[in-house]
Amino acid sequence: MEIFKQTNFDFLGRKWPFIILSLVLTAAGLISLWVKGGPKYGIDFTGGALMDVNFISRPHAEAIRSALRQRISGEIEVQEVNNAGSQEVLISTGANAGAAGNAEHGLETVRNNMLTTLNAAFNPNANGKLDINTSGQTALADRLRDPLTAAGVTLSDDQLQTLVKNIAGYRDAHSGLVRNLDELSSVPGVTPQVLNVIKAQCFAGNFTIRSFEFVGPKIGADLRQQAVNVVLLALAAMLVYIAFRFEWIYGVAAVIAVFHDTIITIGLFSLFNKQIDLTVIAALLTLVGYSMNDTIVTFDRIRENLKLGVRGTFPQIVNLSINQTLSRTVLTSGLTFLTALSLFLFGGQVLNGFSFALVVGIIIGTYSSIFIASPILVFWHNISENRKKGRPAVAVSKPPSAVKNVKAVRTAK
Repeated sequence: MEIFKQTNFDFLGRKWPFIILSLVLTAAGLISLWVKGGPKYGIDFTGGALMDVNFISRPHAEAIRSALRQRISGEIEVQEVNNAGSQEVLISTGANAGAAGNAEHGLETVRNNMLTTLNAAFNPNANGKLDINTSGQTALADRLRDPLTAAGVTLSDDQLQTLVKNIAGYRDAHSGLVRNLDELSSVPGVTPQVLNVIKAQCFAGNFTIRSFEFVGPKIGADLRQQAVNVVLLALAAMLVYIAFRFEWIYGVAAVIAVFHDTIITIGLFSLFNKQIDLTVIAALLTLVGYSMNDTIVTFDRIRENLKLGVRGTFPQIVNLSINQTLSRTVLTSGLTFLTALSLFLFGGQVLNGFSFALVVGIIIGTYSSIFIASPILVFWHNISENRKKGRPAVAVSKPPSAVKNVKAVRTAK
């Protein structure tokens, strides 16, 4: 399928605006990284805790931050999730947020510290009751078992577990929140008598914990080093492959273009103050492969045209090859871009970094194949041609046998 037929755009003639744009973006990104002391790593690489909290009525971010600082040391970041109708916040803390001992104990300590602090600040009227929005099924069953028996509600252990499971299922189906305990009257097994016991023993808190992650600082440092190694190994392997499949200059041009894409993408993450975590590294590796594939398609058409003996100078052949692959580039890049853009707009906070890297990378990777990698080939070709023209002419001498034959002829005469 072709949407552009027999186009004749002078891509190489318009390369300088894109090269200048690349230089500006690269310089801005590197300056930002230098000023900020490097990329802003997520807890995957620095270590720390990340808690996703959903509120019935979300407090201001500064109020949450101030409450946590009273109990938790180190840097605390509170980020509001701005999806339509969402009351979520992402709370992240440094690796020294109270973790001690082994990893399991450290995780539980940090989670309890954060939960206790949030309860004290935003659930002040608990009065010793159990928060039905933050409690697990085991805790809820243990809390209700004896009061239900005292109230004359006889339930076997299996029946109690089924009741608690139904309550948890209702809660999870409503974004993890029971806003009013009277809502539970529609849950199977919750009779008026059971509901009275629940009201006496529990309360509906202002928030629930959607998820919690904790990464130790040593694991984070190891992951960061492994991520760097993976990206470098991928680039090295692609350089070897292209140098073997084409010529070494093709491999150099392709790898320079991919380095260009990666550096600009990381620079934009720094400029927009976005975190780099494992999902972003996955996006960068995807970008490396995607950009390299786009470049190889163009290079393959250049090589094919050279083998077919297409008339014209080398820059004209490169321009022709880019025009011949233009439909393929627009179709693949355009469709992939629309998918990544949809993820960025509607994928939520968890996929924001991943989708941002893809959106930026697809745009930069597409134009780098045309306006960065291809001009490098032309530049090197011009240097090679100038060297050939600059070589002194070499005199062709006759072979010794020929000289002897000439002398013999003259002697005979």
